[in-house]
Amino acid sequence: MNILIKSAVIIDSSSQFHRQKKDILISNGIIHKIDNSIQGGDNCEIIEIPNLHISNGWFDSSVCFGEPGFEERETISNGLGAAAKSGFTAVAVNPNTNPIIDSKSGVEFLINASRLHATTLHPIGALTKNSEGKEMTEMYDMSNSGAIAFGDYKKATSNDNLMKIALQYAQNFDGLVLSFPQNDSISHGGIANEGENSTKLGLKGNPALAEHLQIVRDLFLLEYTGGKLHIPTISTKKSIELIAEAKNKGLQVTCSVAVHNFFLSDDELHGFDSNCKVNPPLRTKDDVEALQNAVRNGLIDAITTDHNPIDIEHKKVEFNQAMYGSIGLESAFGALNSIFELDEIIPCLTNRARKAFGLPTNTIETGNKAELSLFSPSGEYEFSTDHIHSTSKNSVFLGKTLKGTVFGICNGSKVVLNS
Repeated sequence: MNILIKSAVIIDSSSQFHRQKKDILISNGIIHKIDNSIQGGDNCEIIEIPNLHISNGWFDSSVCFGEPGFEERETISNGLGAAAKSGFTAVAVNPNTNPIIDSKSGVEFLINASRLHATTLHPIGALTKNSEGKEMTEMYDMSNSGAIAFGDYKKATSNDNLMKIALQYAQNFDGLVLSFPQNDSISHGGIANEGENSTKLGLKGNPALAEHLQIVRDLFLLEYTGGKLHIPTISTKKSIELIAEAKNKGLQVTCSVAVHNFFLSDDELHGFDSNCKVNPPLRTKDDVEALQNAVRNGLIDAITTDHNPIDIEHKKVEFNQAMYGSIGLESAFGALNSIFELDEIIPCLTNRARKAFGLPTNTIETGNKAELSLFSPSGEYEFSTDHIHSTSKNSVFLGKTLKGTVFGICNGSKVVLNS
């Protein structure tokens, strides 16, 4: 089957066609021809959408699907469908299921459950058994089964020696270790950024210091052991500075930022909206500005939705009692596009993010696989539950004005378009 994409503006700085409007013919999942005008023949699906833009397929380095164990929050099938309609051709799925994905059989279950979907699922295996932070998992076996990284989702690894050994052991198979940036003895159950707003609202504070101390520890360990470390969802100006310094030393460290930490500050907490209870917490306006500048300066490797569906029974309750997390797939592009230029965000959603996780990079040229995200950067709208494809509706962006439209994806011969 052939697919013909008509009059698409190509956003790919590594391609000779960057910022040019072209027709693209795809045959058997491979880009066969790129030209000003191409005629579709028989048995050809034609995609023609006003103001269509395309880029390399977006990769989200941190999503949660409840299955297995928490299917009421999200199933793998529905989650991958939501990802495709949100423009993501690949997602890395966290191990916070029930049971925890801490063995090769768990990794294989995720991969097998995703095979028929347009969006590719890459499992993240747990770093410790049952994500309890006590005993290291069989990372090598999980890597052989398809896990692309190892970390305990939203759980700090407090055992310094365990983290040291993990960084050393993972080098045997070029594995990537993730470390959630939070010192639990300092955060000590804090649920909001420690500062003026948390004090006024009577919410227990989670200081930025908790993030900084954990990052400093991990960077010292990385300098000692070598290996590859990814620090997910950093949220402060100081964290950027620490990681930038480590990169300048030549350490193999990468980082990501959740979309909501670019867009929202802890001023949002005045409504006590439990959808705003995320971890790391929403920080100050100065932190938000610093994170935005870090994207523009090329210091952020990956932008993630940190998509975390939570069922209504655990989210629509008092702020203190609510679980952490917000869905983010459907709102990601609209939020980012309202802040950044396309050339600033697309690399953090595509090749830069893929490189951080050791995945193959791509460019829009003839002979390459057609792994494409389809979107328009124009048009503002108010984000509502009508825009949500996920089973859970716990979005921090509800009621926010976003910009741009996602049409779907083309991943090889598989096409998913929003109806």
